[in-house]
Amino acid sequence: MVVCADGFSMSVQAHDGAYCEPRRDAQRKYTLVEVGFPSAEEELIMPWAEDRNQPTETVYGYVPVDVVTNVIVKHGGIVEGQVPPGVVPVPRLNND
Repeated sequence: MVVCADGFSMSVQAHDGAYCEPRRDAQRKYTLVEVGFPSAEEELIMPWAEDRNQPTETVYGYVPVDVVTNVIVKHGGIVEGQVPPGVVPVPRLNND
């Protein structure tokens, strides 16, 4: 689970059982990753929602890593958790 500075959270995974590319374990870099169960509806990932009617209770398959990085930036950077290789692990942004 990735937690962002503003409290937004989401699962971000990439492995042989996830909706990702490449669909293998322990890759040096992924181009598409699986996002799941965000804490709030996030418009940037809605095109990949498995169930658009329940945006916080669904999986988002094959989301481009740059989209996930943009979500992290939008929510102030990561304060807890890790992302798969390919997603930029943007730390908490200083908004002072």
